[in-house]
This record gives sequence, structure tokens and C-alpha cells, in this order.
Amino acid sequence: MTLTTVDLALVGAGIMSATLGTLLKELHPGLSVLLIESLPREAQESTSPWNNAGTGHAGNCELNYTPMAADGSISLGKALEINEGFDLSLQFWTHLVRKGALDAPGGFIHAVPHMSFVLGEERRAYLRERHRLMSAHHCFADMAYSEDPGQVAEWAPLLIEGREPGAALAATRIAGGTDVDFGALTSRLLAHLRRRPPFEARFDSTVIGLRRLLQGGWRLEVRDREQGETQLVEAGTVFLGAGGGALSLLQNAGIPEARGYGGFPVSGLWLRCGDPELASRHHAKVYGMAAAGAPPMSVPHLDTRLVDGRRWILFGPYAGFSSRFLKTGSLCDWPRSLRADNLLPLLAAARDNLSLTGYLISQIFASARQRFDALREFYPNARPSDWDLAVAGQRVQIIKSDRARGGVLQFGTEVVHAADTSLIALLGASPGASVAVGIALEILRSCFREKLPDGWEHTLRTILPSYGASLRQDADLCRRIRRESAEVLSLATP
Repeated sequence: MTLTTVDLALVGAGIMSATLGTLLKELHPGLSVLLIESLPREAQESTSPWNNAGTGHAGNCELNYTPMAADGSISLGKALEINEGFDLSLQFWTHLVRKGALDAPGGFIHAVPHMSFVLGEERRAYLRERHRLMSAHHCFADMAYSEDPGQVAEWAPLLIEGREPGAALAATRIAGGTDVDFGALTSRLLAHLRRRPPFEARFDSTVIGLRRLLQGGWRLEVRDREQGETQLVEAGTVFLGAGGGALSLLQNAGIPEARGYGGFPVSGLWLRCGDPELASRHHAKVYGMAAAGAPPMSVPHLDTRLVDGRRWILFGPYAGFSSRFLKTGSLCDWPRSLRADNLLPLLAAARDNLSLTGYLISQIFASARQRFDALREFYPNARPSDWDLAVAGQRVQIIKSDRARGGVLQFGTEVVHAADTSLIALLGASPGASVAVGIALEILRSCFREKLPDGWEHTLRTILPSYGASLRQDADLCRRIRRESAEVLSLATP
């Protein structure tokens, strides 16, 4: 067997590994990095443009990030957190474009307005109050609001055409939203890393074993799927950024910090339309309100999407259940993840989320007619002949132990690492891609602080001008940075 020794092994060739690897190499150019991916090329699972929302999640339009409490109050905390996280990503991409590491930003990011759209008087009252609160904050100061069908039709004509007159409706719009092809971005980041040795990427290679070394670090057994050979890799630090597959790898590593973690896989479907004439008439990402019991990834949205230079409209996703942790995974993924330490959390989470279970069952058995009726709530004149069905990516939502409740189902992402920070895993789902830089910063601070050269935080401030400050608190800094990012990335000025 061949043996390779590196400072850092990245498992999974998606946006998170590409972002973390690129940021670390900016701060520590001499770091030796090996990327390991089981598929023939990068960005084929959750990072693929067909497998994620592609919104450039910024908290602008996703109503599940601004929940209403029982007393009628609306919290902006999550929306502001994600908004600031996406700004970090924009700053990083701006830095890379300026230095020539990323070329032609129009190949991965485009200006597309972000909208929220609701029907019914109760939901309209909610959106009205949400707009009042958000537009008063400088991070969302450009948010427009309308209850006028004529105005909404100017923003997104497909929402209004064919709709019964007099319907109670409302919409918000932020013109400075984006559509991001995270697959194309990942390919560009990896191309940049290849120009920054020591770096190597191995595709068609699966990690089949993880063992802690007595002297520190980890030994990975890696199976070359094409040659059928097993190779050994010794790494000082291992990052498990393999989407849904990260949970199984974390469990196999056997670190105490992994105890109590389980996963709940959720699959999805899109309806998509590639008709050039129709796609040209919709220029927005329009988010609605989730059905009762629906997971956040199932919030319905009618999206403009640009993939390989072609314009599409996507609607969905429709949720479902598959025991696979990856689209290319095994039906045994979920059963194999069951452990004595996570069985109680899984049962407790199931007990507390019966409405979610019922929702998923209804989605699994939904007919094509029912799926299309959901689209027509957004686009009344939709014709079945214009749309086809596509499989979206797999998501594995986190289930973790909880002292009070036994276990909780947690939406979002979470970083789990060994006590000595030699092994790091990213678990969970949305909005991971959009806030990848923020997650990478969390990993830097918690796991690499002592492994980076002196002065790394000073270098980081040249890469991310808002590092150490708060865009949600400093309005002038926020406006200045957004203007710079919009100019460099060829986006409409917010």
C-alpha cells in the first residue's frame, strides 16, 4: 500500500471543503492538503445546482427565518445571522476575484431579486409586520412591500397572471438578491487550489476506515474505486465535509464527541421549466410559507435558476423520505447509523415531530396532480407540458441528545470536532452553502488557531474587511462593503 502524509485531509469535494481549503491556503500557503471524493468529479451531491436552493441565502425572503411567536412578535435574529453570514461569503469571493484567483464571476453568481409572496389575510398581516420590522434595519433597508397585484405583476408577472381578482395577497422584494451556482463556484475554487501546491485531489476514492494515531492525527484507509486498490493517508487534521455522508464517517471515527448524534434523511423533488420564452418572463426567487409540519427545506419557492448559462424556473422542493444519506448512497445508510447512544434521541425527536412525519407521508404519496396544484398556487397559468420532474438532493437533518427532552431534531448546520481538534465534521443542511465562509471561520477559530502562522488574523482582515466587526451593528461598514462586492462581482448595486 502507498502511504501519503499531509497536514489536512478534506473528505468530500463540495462547497464546504473547497471553501475551507481555499481559506486555509490563503492564510497558510505551505499547508499540504489532500482532497478525497468518492465520485468522479466535484460538486455532484448537495453542491450541485440541481440539488440545492441556489438562493444565496441571505435571510431576505425565507419566511422560516423570521418566525412569529405565540404572542404575535416576529424575531429577526436568524435572518440577521444568515444575512451577515452571506455577506462574509460575498467578501471572500470579492477578494478572490480581485486577486485573480476566481475569474468571470458571472459564471457562478448573478443578480436576481429575492421575494416573499403570501396569500390570505392572516399571512398578509404577518408579511406586512415582517416588512415593517426588517425594512427599519439597515441590512434590509431596500426591502419593498406591496399588496397591489399590479405592482407584484411588475416584479413577477407569473404570480398574478390567471389569478382571481380580489385575492388577498402581499409580496416583498429586495432587488439586490442573488442566484449562486455553487457547483460552478466549487469547480473554480478547486482549480485555484490546484495552482497552489502542495495540493492534491483524488476522485473515485472512498474513505473506508479512520483510525486515530498515537502520535496525533489520523490514518485513513482510502479505496480507489477505479483500480480497486487501498491507499493509506496520514493527516494531522481531517475535515469531514461529505454532506449527508459526514455522519457515518464521524460515527466510524469513534470519538466521544460523536455520541448521541443521529440523522433524519429527507429527499426532495423539483418541477422545472426550461422553456426559454417562459423562463425569460420570471426574474426572481419567490419564497412562500411552509405547510404545517413541513421541514425548512420544503418551503415552496418559484426560482429563477441559471445553470451552465441556461435560464430555468424551478418550483419546489417537494419533500419525501429515503433512507439514503446521499443521492448516490445506499438504502442501508440510515439503518447503519443507528447506535445505542442515538436511539433514545431519535425516538424522542420522532415523538416530538409527529406533524413532520405526517407531512412527509403525505408528500411521499402525493400524486402528480397534487404536486402541480401546489405550483398553481404560485403560478395559476402553469401548464403541465412545460414542466418536468427532477430529483433534488438528499438532506440529513441533525438529531442530537438533549438533557430535557431526550433528543431534538435540529435544522441548519453544526460543527462537531474532537477534543484535540484533529477531526472536524460538518453535519446538517441549509443554509450551509451560502454561509460556508462563516462556517469555515468557526472552524478556524475553534480548530486551527494554534496551527496557523503568526499574524493570520491580520491577513484575514485583508481578506474579509468585516472580520472582527458586526455588519448588523455598523450601517456604514455594511453599505460600503456591499457596494464593493456588488461592483467586483458585477451585481446590481444594492
